[in-house]
Amino acid sequence: MIVLISNPVIQTVIFSSLFFLAWILMIRKSTDIGSLSLKTTQELKGFAILVIVFSHISYFLVSDSNFLWPLSTMAGLGVNLFLFLSGYGLTVSNLKNNLSVWQFYKKRLVKLFIPLWPMLVIFFSLDIFLLHRFYSWAYMGRAMLGITLHADLYQDVNSPLWYLTFILFFYLLFPILFSKKRPYITAILLFLAAYGLVRLKPTFLDQVLHLYKVHTVAFPLGVLFAWLMTVVKFDKLKNVWVRTKPLARNFIYYFSLIILVGIFVYTIKNSGVGESPNKEQLISLISTLALTLIFILKKVDFKFLSLFGLYSYEIYLWHWPIMYRYDFIFKYLPAWLATLLYLALFLALGWGFQKIVASFGKKKILPVDSGKVVATKANQI
Repeated sequence: MIVLISNPVIQTVIFSSLFFLAWILMIRKSTDIGSLSLKTTQELKGFAILVIVFSHISYFLVSDSNFLWPLSTMAGLGVNLFLFLSGYGLTVSNLKNNLSVWQFYKKRLVKLFIPLWPMLVIFFSLDIFLLHRFYSWAYMGRAMLGITLHADLYQDVNSPLWYLTFILFFYLLFPILFSKKRPYITAILLFLAAYGLVRLKPTFLDQVLHLYKVHTVAFPLGVLFAWLMTVVKFDKLKNVWVRTKPLARNFIYYFSLIILVGIFVYTIKNSGVGESPNKEQLISLISTLALTLIFILKKVDFKFLSLFGLYSYEIYLWHWPIMYRYDFIFKYLPAWLATLLYLALFLALGWGFQKIVASFGKKKILPVDSGKVVATKANQI
């Protein structure tokens, strides 16, 4: 049910003020600058899941899309960030470890499916017994296998799962195509596979192909970026940087940040959404790279984003059915407060399900140690 909302601009101002206050209060000085570290990827995933949730609320849940604008305009960027960081994380991990194809599948697919299955069982059951919505056995079976052939926000059990099917496509191909000596070849082959899938236009993907078209490059680009960051040596550049006078270094640093922020703001404002898929994808990828470089260069840690990044996969799985079909907050409270409470609820759900999975797996699925939990989450999506 669409939630009626009044005074969307005022409610956005109230929400944004409290949201960014929490963000600012949790800023800490960074000790890790100049690399796409585990901590940085977690922050970026936090950013990605937040803009996706905001977009779903603004454009599909409430009656006025002015609510949460402009925070709600970056859903495509959020998806590309997830794909980019997945390609990056898998490549970095495989460059360090020697896993067979089977070991890769066992390690990675378990992390995708173990959180997925209880969510599906719960929502299928709730839909059937509370809403009297029935799904075919074939539909439920495909969903349990991570295969979603539709992306109807109002009819599917959980329409954002179209992304899981797309990332699963890359996960299945990655260990087969991965070259430890030449990761750039892997990136090219993965791009050709995704591009070929879109060009072939298989009929069974008719309902989701338009989504795939604007996200074919991000995962291979993440693989390529990992190669650049880990294989290509920057020793000479670092030596030149160290010898540069502090005043010049500061000028170059802040000038670079200003340029990157300008590029990011411009590409978000001129996103190309509604134009050709190639143009929309290109602009979104520029936004993705600009934001990634900003996070690499920043001198502070965004603990607030890290928190959401840690539970980003669980939030992605749970947020839409709860808010749309089983909403118990928006219908009773102002939208700004409902959104804040839902964010808190999603964090609690993420924490709870990670604990359950960790306990169930006895450290085989997700290590209990918090530092190791962060490490496993870096490449999960």
